Amino acid sequence: MASSEKEGAGVSAQNRGSWSAFLKSIASFSGDLSSLTAPPFILSSTSLTEFSSYWAEHPSIFVAPALEQDPKKRALLVLKWFLSTLKQQYASRSEKFGNEKKPLNPFLGELFIGKWEDEAGVTELVSEQVSHHPPVTAYNISNQKHGVSLQGYNAQKASFSRTIYVKQIGHAVYSIPAFGETYLITLPNLHIEGLIFGAPFIELNDKTYITSNSGYTAKVDYSGKGWLSGKKNSFVATLYPTGKEKEILYTISGQWTKSFDITEGSGKKTGLLETFDADKSKTTPLQVAPLEMQDPLESRRAWSKVAAGIAAGNMDLTGEEKTKIEVSQREMRTKEKEEGRTWERRYFSLATQDKVLEQLGPVIGLLPEPEKTGGIWRFDEAKARALQKA
Repeated sequence: MASSEKEGAGVSAQNRGSWSAFLKSIASFSGDLSSLTAPPFILSSTSLTEFSSYWAEHPSIFVAPALEQDPKKRALLVLKWFLSTLKQQYASRSEKFGNEKKPLNPFLGELFIGKWEDEAGVTELVSEQVSHHPPVTAYNISNQKHGVSLQGYNAQKASFSRTIYVKQIGHAVYSIPAFGETYLITLPNLHIEGLIFGAPFIELNDKTYITSNSGYTAKVDYSGKGWLSGKKNSFVATLYPTGKEKEILYTISGQWTKSFDITEGSGKKTGLLETFDADKSKTTPLQVAPLEMQDPLESRRAWSKVAAGIAAGNMDLTGEEKTKIEVSQREMRTKEKEEGRTWERRYFSLATQDKVLEQLGPVIGLLPEPEKTGGIWRFDEAKARALQKA
């Protein structure tokens, strides 16, 4: 069957016209695709600030490296944790809704706060939109019981060339203070598959790195299903002593949406240590405060009326409520400019330099790119303590 006959196959008959028009608008659009208005049936009621929670929906895997005494195995457990987050970060929405949906673009100062409680103890999340132009989300996830934390920030740049390509700009830092270890993590680039059929889903491409001051580096190579061969969401990851890429200590390979094997050495099945099944690995529910107890800037409260409009399929209501938020934000920025001040971030601060980036960035070719992220953002403990007291 010709591809034109399949176009829009995943879209209901009444929506195929608007989907076709949307595809044409993407193809002719120049600039950041995030500003495009998507058809109602592809809109999500979830803000991008919530996406930070996907890093820690398996708290026990998140804290596991802190329980390991061998530094080589700790590095392996950090890699395993990172790979275990990929399904949640990039495929959970497709599985839940049947396809990827366009998230809400956060406003400056937007917050998303929550926690997980399970056998790993309490793991806390703070996510904040620290910049609007360019759009940047910063986050901090910590577990005091095991002394583990993750912080980072990211921006996204979307472009179109037969499909939508998204470059993720930023990084994350995983820390285990008890061992004096930090791990610098780059973010995968991605593209959207299934657009022409009206059933978009994410496929990762290129590679990501995790390097640590303990002397180990991991490289993750992503590949997808090609025209003739390959499996969807495939990858091969190797862990090696920093600077000695051919001296492979561990290999992890498989599909990040399904299962992957962890083996010693270069990946021979005889060295199989563990098989991780992403399908069967249950997530821990994130707890957030009831809407009435949330700060007005918290995502679910701030966007509640927009979300209600999307859920009801009422695009007039959705548009009206979205416009109210946008107008309010513009008025706040205008007032700040008139008064000669800038928006004060609640939990994060700009860093003029960063030791982790200076030490580990050159190992994996990571540049901060502050002009694309509004600067280098770091979680501010003093601000957080002050907010707790208040």
